[in-house]
Amino acid sequence: MALYEHVFLARQDLSQQQVDALVEQYKGVISANGGSVGRVENWGLKSLTYRVNKNRKAYYTLMDITCPPVALNEMERQMGLSEDVLRFLTIKVDAHEEGPSAMMQKREERSERGGFGDRDRGPRSFGDRDRGDRGDRPPRSFGGDGADRGPRRPREAVEGGAE
Repeated sequence: MALYEHVFLARQDLSQQQVDALVEQYKGVISANGGSVGRVENWGLKSLTYRVNKNRKAYYTLMDITCPPVALNEMERQMGLSEDVLRFLTIKVDAHEEGPSAMMQKREERSERGGFGDRDRGPRSFGDRDRGDRGDRPPRSFGGDGADRGPRRPREAVEGGAE
């Protein structure tokens, strides 16, 4: 039997329990056709790069599958018919990865660091930085004396305005 990694995206308006029910449904399809599902990772609700069927977010789920091609074709056929599944991708692999996937490792690293909001920004915040002395640089000139542009002309009357 062949080894596959399968990722599918479910609609954003589903609950996590409904996504879990979809996983169980597709596990049943695989096992009914002589295969088995190993690791299942729910990556959670994530933003999509672009809208897919009017959805801006989707639930991502990874499944490690060991099955004959017939079982995979049946599962993909049912996913294509389902309105709850936005996209799916199946990749044939030589061996399943041990431990958590790269997406789950990123999540664990973020939680160990304390998340995005706990960073020490230090003196790099823009509101309170001191630019210090400008040194021996001359002051900025905005437009010079106007000699290079020629004489200034008065504004012309706006059409429809008072004359």
